Amino acid sequence: MITLAASVALGTLLVCLAIIFALRRFPSVRLQLAGLAFLAVVVPLGAVLLSGWVMFEMGDDVKILAVAAAAGSVAVAAALVLAALIARHIDRLQQASSAIAAGDLSARAPEGGPRELAELGRSFNAMATSLEELFDARRELVAAASHDLRTPIASMTAMLEAIEDGLAGIDEYLVPLQDQARRLAVLVEDLFELARIDAGALAFELHEVALAPLVESCLRGFEAEARVRNITLKHAVTDGDGQARCAPEHVERVLLNLLTNALRHTPVDGTVAVTLSTNEDHVYVTVEDTGEGLTPEAARSMFDRFWRGDSARQSSSGGAGLGLAIARGLVEAQGGKIWAEARAGGGARVSFTLPAAGS
Repeated sequence: MITLAASVALGTLLVCLAIIFALRRFPSVRLQLAGLAFLAVVVPLGAVLLSGWVMFEMGDDVKILAVAAAAGSVAVAAALVLAALIARHIDRLQQASSAIAAGDLSARAPEGGPRELAELGRSFNAMATSLEELFDARRELVAAASHDLRTPIASMTAMLEAIEDGLAGIDEYLVPLQDQARRLAVLVEDLFELARIDAGALAFELHEVALAPLVESCLRGFEAEARVRNITLKHAVTDGDGQARCAPEHVERVLLNLLTNALRHTPVDGTVAVTLSTNEDHVYVTVEDTGEGLTPEAARSMFDRFWRGDSARQSSSGGAGLGLAIARGLVEAQGGKIWAEARAGGGARVSFTLPAAGS
């Protein structure tokens, strides 16, 4: 009897191991769980059938119980083994999530195993990568903002100390102090605007407006500076007057940022041009200049926060590097997109789109 029970148990174990090996190759957890149910039901059923054969052939109830108990126990054990293999993948995901929660942003989950767990692992890793990039960007933002805030504060402190020590008069440093205070105010306002963009807290009241008059108004604001540097300002409108659905005050700010940047990089006797065009869905606004142009890396990075080209790093000519980042946030918040590219004849071209009126 013991020999028969052991033989049945051994045979059942071998069958269960073969089934487990096959189930591990199934591509999804659903299929593996279905196979597990099959294993937990069919193997004991086979033991019952075998027990029936023993009953009719040998007439021994104890042997029937031994065979059924041995087969059922092995089937349950095999099912537990398969469940443990599935749980191991889940445990690895849990360990990776715990590491992320503890601050280890480099932790990644395994991407192998059944289809659902592999997809979960890939999604988890994509989330972890985004978090790591976000925290890196935050560190860079704090470092860059600290640098740009420190410079005017240090300058103001030095001037105030000079006045306090009697080395200079108030009248001598009054204008420079006002300039540095305005610079700080602009930087703080830009940082606040970026925070609102990130939080999705910008409140837009969209209107259907013609952009052509807005472009003309923005260009008039730069006429004096352009005249002094002998820079030609041009604008062209095709396909109507650029009827767009937008928040005109925010579009004006985008245009002012782009025109300021274009004039800053355009040499004497150069040209800055604004072009409007429209199709069924979008209005295209393009600002071109005849400056030094853009490298591929600059075209990719110029809308990043605190990015500044080499020629704009001098405090006399360059800003804080937030204007184009704000422009991108404002355009995207209105349902458009913005990009930059080098002009074939030299210089740079920055374009953005807005939803066309009625689209």
